[in-house]
Amino acid sequence: MKKIAALTMVRNDDFFLRKWVEYYGRELGKENLYIYYDGEDQVVGNFCQGTNSFVNPKIGWQVVEAEKGRLKFLSEKAAELFAKGYDLVIGVDADEYIVVDPKLGVGLREFLSRHTIDVSLSPLGLDFGQKLDEEGDLSHEEEFLVQRHYALIGTRYTKPSIIAKPCRWGSGFHRVKGHNFHIAPDLYLLHFGYADRKILEERLSDVERAAQGRKGHIYKRSRTIRYATEKKARDFDCWTRFACKCQTWCRLPYALNKPAMFELRIVVKIPERFQKVL
Repeated sequence: MKKIAALTMVRNDDFFLRKWVEYYGRELGKENLYIYYDGEDQVVGNFCQGTNSFVNPKIGWQVVEAEKGRLKFLSEKAAELFAKGYDLVIGVDADEYIVVDPKLGVGLREFLSRHTIDVSLSPLGLDFGQKLDEEGDLSHEEEFLVQRHYALIGTRYTKPSIIAKPCRWGSGFHRVKGHNFHIAPDLYLLHFGYADRKILEERLSDVERAAQGRKGHIYKRSRTIRYATEKKARDFDCWTRFACKCQTWCRLPYALNKPAMFELRIVVKIPERFQKVL
């Protein structure tokens, strides 16, 4: 089995980080998790016990500057982990969880150990929303996938999050500079950052996020809730197969190492078999 690390950088995001530690700790072992707190005013949560958690000086304040600095920092940390003997490094935000389709009957580490990865591997991105007439506030009392059932197939979250050698991630982990991406069937990146209206409202009212220039970004991405609420949900297995093929072959003319999907907005309903995964 391959030795796999997962790393992330967080600021004021303990809600999702708690689930991140729980999930990746179970799949990879807490000793293989590397968490970097962005800012010396941050406090490491008690739930991080057993992980490798570090408090670092704040990396930039404006959103563009901060993202570039953040991914440069994390790319360098990933290179250090390879030097320590890791075979693969997973880089994701605290609200992103890479899961294997339960129909295969294997966990994340076993799935990735079976794959030969040259530079990077991408899961298919699923951007979760909240169906407002059906789903309540997101909580830790139940698994996330018991509480959320609808996701937008999103090219923004089909990311080269899994790397097999030192390289440079672009902002948001959306690409590996100088390299193509390869989508693995039956592997998904579940993004929950816009899956709860209450959390989004708190972020929109956050003075620090507004000062960083993130308010417009948050407002734009919050459309996922509207899509989940208003659009007809399609069959998961059919449309994820289509999306995997489509995103493999369709590219943005100005970014050939990023996936495209003809601007389609396809909402799928997550099968019950996923409910115990996350």
